[in-house]
This record gives sequence, C-alpha cells and structure tokens, in this order.
Amino acid sequence: MLLAGTLRAGALGLGLAATLSGAAAAGTYDITVDRIAIDAGKFVKNGIGYNGSQTPTVLRLKEGEEAVIRVTNNLSESTSIHWHGLILPFDQDGVPGISFPGIAPGETFVYRFPIRQAGTYWFHSHSGFQEPDGAFGAIVIEPRAREPYRYDRDYVVQLTDKHPHSGGRVFRNLKMMPDYYNRKQRTLLDFLSDAAERGVGATLAERAMWGAMRMMPTDIEDVQGYVPMINGRSPEANWTGLFEPGERVRLRLINSSAMTYYDVRIPGLKMTVVQADGNDVQPVTVDELRIAVAETYDVIVRPTEAKAYSILAESMGRTAMARGTLAPREGMAEEIPPLREPPLLTMADMGMMEGMDHGDMAGMDHGAMAGARNTDTLSESDGDEIIGGHPTPMDAEMDHSAMSGSHTMPDGSQMSGMDHGSMGGMDHSSMPGMGGGDPFYAPGSGLIPEAANGGKFLSYADLKARKPLYPDREATREIELRLTGNMERYIWSINGVKYEDAEPIRLRYGERVRFKFVNETMMSHPMHLHGMWSILDTGSGALDPAKHTVSVAPGTTVYMETEVDAPGEWAFHCHLSYHMAAGMFRKVVVEGGPTARAAFLDAVHGG
Repeated sequence: MLLAGTLRAGALGLGLAATLSGAAAAGTYDITVDRIAIDAGKFVKNGIGYNGSQTPTVLRLKEGEEAVIRVTNNLSESTSIHWHGLILPFDQDGVPGISFPGIAPGETFVYRFPIRQAGTYWFHSHSGFQEPDGAFGAIVIEPRAREPYRYDRDYVVQLTDKHPHSGGRVFRNLKMMPDYYNRKQRTLLDFLSDAAERGVGATLAERAMWGAMRMMPTDIEDVQGYVPMINGRSPEANWTGLFEPGERVRLRLINSSAMTYYDVRIPGLKMTVVQADGNDVQPVTVDELRIAVAETYDVIVRPTEAKAYSILAESMGRTAMARGTLAPREGMAEEIPPLREPPLLTMADMGMMEGMDHGDMAGMDHGAMAGARNTDTLSESDGDEIIGGHPTPMDAEMDHSAMSGSHTMPDGSQMSGMDHGSMGGMDHSSMPGMGGGDPFYAPGSGLIPEAANGGKFLSYADLKARKPLYPDREATREIELRLTGNMERYIWSINGVKYEDAEPIRLRYGERVRFKFVNETMMSHPMHLHGMWSILDTGSGALDPAKHTVSVAPGTTVYMETEVDAPGEWAFHCHLSYHMAAGMFRKVVVEGGPTARAAFLDAVHGG
C-alpha cells in the first residue's frame, strides 16, 4: 500500500482502526475521479466515485503535516475537490470560479496545504451536481496531542442519499414541479380523519390556509424516493463495524447527503457526543441526534453485550432509513424497524402565534412580487450553466420586500395568497421558540424532534466547546442574511437575491462579524461558510461551539460569529445541493491581511 511515500487513499477503505492512522505520515495522496456504476440495492445507476469505488475514500492525515494531494480527472467534464471544514489558503479551497478554475478532463491538479487542525471532516466535488452523483469522501485527522477521551475502535459512518435520477435530472424535475418527489401528499382519507377529530369547519379552515400558502403539511423534504446509504452500502447490504463487548467504539458520523437530514440512534446504546464539526465539545450523552447535511458528529458508544446493535439513520421526514450494524462478528444483524410516524408541519411552524387571525394572510403573496418575470422555460441543458462552480437556474428573482396586497402577474391576472417559500417581512425575533424553548428547532410540534422512547435528543444548546478557539470578544458589526425563496418556482436566495445577481459579502481582515440568519422559508437550511470557523451563539459565551456548518430551522433566527482571519475569496451557501444550485449562495471577499498574503492576492487578481 505504500509506494515511494505515496499512499493510495482509496485502498484505505472505511472502518479501519485508529491505529492505522499513522500510515498518513508521508502526507502525499493520489485520488482519481472516475465514472462508476453505483449499486444501491434497489437500483444500479451511473455515478461518480473516487479511486473507482462507490465506497467513500478516507484520507487519514496528521495535524502539523503538509498534505500533498494529487487529483486526476478521468471524467469528460471539469471537476474539483473542496476540503469541507479544513482551514487552508483560499486558492486550495477547490471552488471553481472563486478559488481556482477547476480541473479539466485528463488533467492532474496538486493540492498542497498545511494541516492545522484535527478531527473528522469530509471532501466533495464543488462542480455541477457531481457531489449528489457520488463524488465525496471522508477526512480523519489525528491530533498532535493526546485526545481527552478514550476509545478502542474507530469507524467512519458516512451517510448519503442515493437517488435513481441524476442530480441534473432531479433539479430539472424540481424546477418543473416542486412537489415532484413528494410521496406523502394529503388525501381525502386524511381530510375525513381530520374532520372526525377536529370537526369539519376547523378542518376546512385549516385546508384553506394551507391552500392560500400553496403548500402542504407534508412539505418537509424536497426529495424522496432515494436509498439512504452508510459507507456506500444500502440498508440491506448492512455495513458492519466489529467490536468486543465492553470496548469503547468511536463513530465518526458524516452527512454527505444531497438533501437529507438524518435522525441517528442506536437502540440499546447511549451515544456520548465528543466532537461537533471536528471540534472537541464537552461530552454530552444522548439517545438520538439530528445531523444536518454537511455536518459531522463524533460519538462514543460502549456495547456491553455480545449482540448486534443497529445504527439507524432515519430521514427527518420519516421517508427512508439507513441501517448499519455494530456486532461482535460479521453476519449478525437485527431486523430493520418500520419507519416512525411522519411529522406534519403546523401553523406554529409558520411562526404564527396562537390566536392569530389567519385571515390577515390573504393578500400576502410571496409567489408573485414586484420584479418577478414568468420566464421559466426548461430544456435538457437547464441547470448546466456553471457560475462559480454551481448550476444556476435561468429565472429572474423576485423582490421580497414587496409583500402586501395582491399583485399583478405578467399576463395581467391578479394573484393573492401566500407562497410557502418565503415569509419575509415577519418579525422572527418574536416568534414562538425565539425566547422560550429551543431556538434551534422550528417552534411548532411538526418539526421539534423527539427521541425514541422519550429519550434525550441532542440540541445545539447542548454543545459547549471543550476549549475555545478564540478569545471571547464583542463583534465589530452585524450582517443580516434573510434566507428566502419561492418553492412554487423552486428559487432559493439570500435577502431575496440569487447568487448570480448578488454583490459579494465584503469582510475586513481582523474583524469579528456577527451573522444574523433569519429563515423566512419553510425548509431547514444548513449554511456553510468556507475557510473560517462559524461560532454558533448558543448562549454559552466563550464556550459557544465552533462549527463549519450551521443549520437554521424554518421560521427561526440564529446567530453566529466569525473571526475574519483568512484573506481571499470564499464561498458561503446552503449545503442542500438543489437550494445552492437555485441561488442560495454568496461569494465572501476578505480584504486586507498580512502583507505577503495581500501581495499574493494582488498577483492572483491581476494587481
């Protein structure tokens, strides 16, 4: 496996014991980007893989070394690799159109950067829809110092959602019909059941409100019909990690899905969370946790019996479940349990107070606002234009500041009602959940997660840094980012503006910026800032956790702060693949900084 100091990263596979991590000492790796067939059990599809395999490649690095990673593009199209969560020079970040041009077909690009951190991270393509088509892997970085917790086994558990349709086809279908993949739509039987429980009048009134908002209580996931996988294996293929009873087992949970949030549990075992997004946190023991797209959590479990324990990762909408197993020997497995009852959105999830006159919503039309143009024309090429490394729709964005009254459509017709993509203009700081309860989950009963059998469910509020990365200080300024969109036309944006129409966010080297996320949509958005840590405000002051991805639930306001310590140009976006492609994306430009780095930036951008 070791040839002239070069380690074939794909040969490492997944689930190797922590003792093998020393094999990365050379710091030099080869990765090939290949067209492969992906066997998801229920279907086989064409996709993309690293080193010719659907099993995610694992790079094992050491804090303090220099990584040299040679990436050879065997595709017929350009590609890239972004090192998700790694702190590195911006020109090594791997975002076409922002940090470098991309890797042309047949070419080899050499990434070279210092490893200045430890923990669990991952990597993926930032070109087109290559990531949802399979281009992702894991990164395990061994710390320079001894870790503050003990474990005997060490496994990567990388989650994904593999769809029979290609990423480009999924995006085209969502643009044509946003509920194309919604397999949980309400029926007449549901109406009769609701009427028997709450009365015909109340049920009709509620249906009218949902109709006015052009949405359904089942609109929790954009995409269904996929196979959830662990380490490239379907639930039936059953990835297995071995243990001896009494051993401590570290599981490095990574959510590499295109669109799916997972609720993870191991029936019969408590999970002690020791890291979030690669950073040590004060240990917290839970029965279940929600892992947003692009997040990582490290947990330690201690199975004491010589039996199989199922690792279950159930989608937030309860439409699919990944399954793996911890067992004393191969071939052991428990039955896959049925999916739990799917949640439904409620009016509280819309940020509406009890007793609010919902009739006042009439005339609040978010689907046809000033400046909207009804120009949707779809073809086979839609979603394939690359701007900043991302497919972008050929739609005009709406002005979300124009919220009141009915609106005239381009054809002269009048339109009223409220589109569920956006709730701009509402004061989210006074919504339920914004002062009482948990602000990190939507305030209504439809989306507040509950652990199986009434156990402990992890909240962001439980996360406290073991050791702060930065001194605690006041932010120098605040930037508000409204997460906006129009589900009916499948447009997603920030502050009502799509990426290609937006000016960059400009930061100054050395400042501390407070970002205020106001989620005006009915979807959760995992927001990822490249190149710098995001310090999530959980109310713990200096012990607020540092993350690379912050999930913002529907109808909530969440704050994070960033020490601006990385000169260059960076990406900032929702990590749901099709929301990012539809416009929820920004470029961040960090101005100033060390003299040498500033000179380098001048040279890169032509002085």
